[in-house]
Amino acid sequence: MRKILLATAATLLFSCNAFAADPTEPVKKVMDITVKNWSGEADDWKYIFDEDLLTTLFSKQFVTQYREASKKPASDVENSDKGDPFGYDVVTNSQDGCPLQDVTIVPTPPKDGVTDVTVKFKLWACMDEAEMKATVDQVNFDVVEEDGKPVINDIHRVGDEGRDSLLQEMANIIKGE
Repeated sequence: MRKILLATAATLLFSCNAFAADPTEPVKKVMDITVKNWSGEADDWKYIFDEDLLTTLFSKQFVTQYREASKKPASDVENSDKGDPFGYDVVTNSQDGCPLQDVTIVPTPPKDGVTDVTVKFKLWACMDEAEMKATVDQVNFDVVEEDGKPVINDIHRVGDEGRDSLLQEMANIIKGE
C-alpha cells in the first residue's frame, strides 16, 4: 500500500510540474518580435508594448508604470495617441543595429518568486570591425507569476556600468528626470 501511495504521489508531482508555466515564454515572445523587427525584413515594426502584448506579457506593476510613463513620450505624437516614453528599442538598448544573431535564452532557478531569464545576442554582426562584430549584448528579464501565468516584471540591460532597470527608468520619466 505504501508503494502505491508513493507512486501516486510521484505521478501527481511530476504531472503538476509538467503543467507548470514556462518562465521563458513571455521572454521568447518578446525576443521573437525583436528578432523580426531587426531582421530588415519586417514590413512593420511591431512594438512590444502594443496594448495586446503589454497586457499579456507584462506584470500589472509594469503595465501601470508603462502607462504613466507613456504620458510623457520621448517624441511628439499626433492627436491623443499614446506615446513611446523611450525613443529606442528597450531590448537592444539601441536605435541602430544589425539583424540579431546567436540569440540565447537561459532561465535561472526562481528566487523569491522571480526567475531571471538571461538573453544574449549579437547586435552588430553585420559590421566590418571585428571587435564590434564579436560583441555580445545581454539583457535580463525578471519573470514573475501572476494569475497562474509567467509575466515580465522588469527588463535589465547589462553593460560596463552594471545592470539598469526599465522600471526605474520609467519611474524617472514619470518624475520628469
